[in-house]
Amino acid sequence: MLKKIVVGILALLLVAGGAFWLSLDKDERNLLAHMPTDRNVLFWSTEQRDAAFRALDALPVLAKARVIEAGDTVYPLPKGEPLGLDVKDYMASQRTAALVIVVDGKVVLEEYGLDFGPEGKWTSFSVAKSLTSTMVGAAVKDGHIKSLDDKVSTYIAGLKGSEYDNVTIRQLLTMTSGVRWNEDYEDPKSDVALFNEHKAEDGLDVTVSYMRGLKREAPAGEKWVYKTGETNLIGVLVSEATGKPLAEYLSEKVWAPFGMEQDATWLLGSTGHEVAGCCIQAATRDMARFGLFIMGGGMAGGEQVLPDGWIAAATTRQADIGVPGKGYGYQWWTYDDGTYAAQGIFGQGIFIDPARKLVIASNSNWPRASAGPEGEAREAFYKRVQAAVDARAGK
Repeated sequence: MLKKIVVGILALLLVAGGAFWLSLDKDERNLLAHMPTDRNVLFWSTEQRDAAFRALDALPVLAKARVIEAGDTVYPLPKGEPLGLDVKDYMASQRTAALVIVVDGKVVLEEYGLDFGPEGKWTSFSVAKSLTSTMVGAAVKDGHIKSLDDKVSTYIAGLKGSEYDNVTIRQLLTMTSGVRWNEDYEDPKSDVALFNEHKAEDGLDVTVSYMRGLKREAPAGEKWVYKTGETNLIGVLVSEATGKPLAEYLSEKVWAPFGMEQDATWLLGSTGHEVAGCCIQAATRDMARFGLFIMGGGMAGGEQVLPDGWIAAATTRQADIGVPGKGYGYQWWTYDDGTYAAQGIFGQGIFIDPARKLVIASNSNWPRASAGPEGEAREAFYKRVQAAVDARAGK
């Protein structure tokens, strides 16, 4: 699809110049014309995001990416009886690139927009957080991490002497470290806008270098604040504990043995670690498969990947976020009705409803990162899908 076109165009323009530009059709020229030339994803235009989100790992202005390798077998996603939902208006209002709904292991709805398709890969943004936290569980199961109550700086030497000496892995997972952080996506001076551009101290990962200088605003364990930087620390911690790059460990534990259809990629920070709080480029069908992996108890290739009780703890309220009926688990957004979700800015998501055997994977490009009406509309859509599943089951 268009990502392959983008990669080819970017490469060929380097050698072919204006003659090649003239050979492109209108859509290809428009796509390339809107490719961003700066690194500040949060402040790209809608048109730039439309072009870039399908090819983030190919942009010269961003760091390199590491491949998350798929295996030789593919987890089947057969077609099921359609739910009969009309999603045209919903997808248009969400600016949806992909919507895949799976019930009882079968695809009951699959639609695409924004000139995107099933073979394309869309960037995940913070949906990656839920995959990263799952790798903590795998590292515990494998014996690389002794306990979630271990201090973070036990595993990340560069954090020794910082506020993270007093923060446990569990508190990092639940974003209750008490360390001060600003996640305002529309403030160019917020931590989330600045930390990836930080110049790392010699010998330190860029996130570790930034985070070690932060100050405390509350005792550890007492206050929930959403912090992408801390998920990046989780990624460094897993890599330090396992001795493997995060993308390689994800491939080994889940991506290959569970049967993802396509390789994915994970963007790297300036010092070579995966940006663990963001930026997995994957097919939407494979994100639906990840939802099935979690809903199925964490089995891949006939092996139990996660410790007993991990998924139950990870996907239920561990921290109060101040919103009735909702909470935060181990990098999962939780609902008191037993459902849970991975969510990323600009409209990326995996919604899981175990009681209905329902997974909804979606990728979009909202006009604003998270401050518009689209998030509430998406939750209303989830309820609409649940109602349709219930109606079909005669409930």
